[in-house]
Formats: sequence, C-alpha cells, structure tokens
Amino acid sequence: MPALVQLVAASGVPHLRAAFAAAGLDGIRPAQSVALVALAAGALHASDLADRLGVSRQAVAQAIAALERHSYVTRVPDPADARARLIELTPRGRQALRVMRSNALNLEDRWQQTLGQRRFGELRNILRMLLDAESVE
Repeated sequence: MPALVQLVAASGVPHLRAAFAAAGLDGIRPAQSVALVALAAGALHASDLADRLGVSRQAVAQAIAALERHSYVTRVPDPADARARLIELTPRGRQALRVMRSNALNLEDRWQQTLGQRRFGELRNILRMLLDAESVE
C-alpha cells in the first residue's frame, strides 16, 4: 500500500512541472518546492528547516543553494544573532507557492471528478485519519 500512495503522489509531479513552466518559473524541482512551503510562515534557520522537513542539514543546504541560485529564497542576517543567517522567501518564491496552491486545488478537482463528491470526502477523511495516526508516534 505505501508504494501505491507514493505512486498516486508522484502522479501529480508532471502537472506541477507544467504549472511551473507555464508561470515562467524555471530551475525548481517539485522535491525542492517542499522547502518553500515550510518557509511560507516566515524565515527559518537552515537547521530549523531541516527539522521541519525531517531531512538532513546537508539535504537542506543543497536544496537551498539551488533555490537561491534561481532566486526563490535568499539568506539574510538573523537580527537576533549576527553570526546566523535566516532563509526567507523572495517574491519569486511566493509566486511559486501560489502556483503550487493552484496546482493542488486543480488536483483536488480532478480527483473529485474521478471519485465523486461523496467518495472524495471519504478519501479526505481517511487520509486525515492516517496522518493523525502516524503523527501520534
């Protein structure tokens, strides 16, 4: 079953790539875009971003370097600690988030058309239950 869930999740990747391309957003991979979501609420230290994403600091450093090269994020001095840097979204990063949100809503619409409103509601409830059950651990 986990493989099936991963396949369903991965099926949306081509749509997201196309949405990024249509918006003129180059140099961003769907796997990197997850970091943008974590930064939506505000700037974070790289270590905090790694913790939030549940990945290594090295993985975050690589993703942030690529996102920074393409102007989706920037590193700014931490006002509370002159030695530290915060990672924050740029206007281009916020545009990418809007594209991701629109793409996610379109995906939900496609799934609802496929399943019908009742079954789609059941799917949403089941997924929430599974997510809640996993977060208890």
